[in-house]
Amino acid sequence: MLTMNKVLTLLGFASKAGKLSYGFDAVRTALCQKKSKLLLVANDVSPKSQKEVLFFGEKFKTKVIVLNECDMETLSHAVGRRCGIISVNDGSFSQGLISAICVGRNLNDK
Repeated sequence: MLTMNKVLTLLGFASKAGKLSYGFDAVRTALCQKKSKLLLVANDVSPKSQKEVLFFGEKFKTKVIVLNECDMETLSHAVGRRCGIISVNDGSFSQGLISAICVGRNLNDK
């Protein structure tokens, strides 16, 4: 759980810095404009939306991480806006989040 707290804190900082896009349409726009460095999806996003995000992530060669320990309510609280899908549009925040998420996980896990 400590790892998820670090992830949520980093997301809060990225939100305040204006480095995130929220929701499917804004995420798709960020991908098309080649701004997106990482896509994060809450665990309770609909299967259809998850499938679409995975498709667009693959199409634009952007890493997609489903946050198994984080629901939309928790994610929304961290960034100050209701959302279940987030694009991280900054390389430094993206790397920090990937590092925090991968702590304790096998790197081959999805």
